[in-house]
Amino acid sequence: MDMSSKARELNLSEQQVEALRPFAHYIWWKDIEHTMQRPDLLIGQVMNIGKYEDVCRLIDIVGKKVLFQVLQNADPGQFSLPSWTYWHYRLSDIAPEQVPPLPKRRFV
Repeated sequence: MDMSSKARELNLSEQQVEALRPFAHYIWWKDIEHTMQRPDLLIGQVMNIGKYEDVCRLIDIVGKKVLFQVLQNADPGQFSLPSWTYWHYRLSDIAPEQVPPLPKRRFV
């Protein structure tokens, strides 16, 4: 399997990327090969709408550091406000008033 640039940016091994395959159904609008080229979007989607068991497996596969990277580089609209807030509390030591605002689309 060719490692995508997004997988390399997250420092994911080929084994980790392959272990994400069972989560591909969370991106139901793309075929599995396109989904696997963007592990960052797949991880974010599981973080946002995943079942508890899937989120626990995701943490075991990629670790909290990768989840935090995905959160920090999230696209606008990728996370709901409750998920955004939850993951900031879970992955960092911040006070409630320190949760950054959701990413916003910018028009140039």
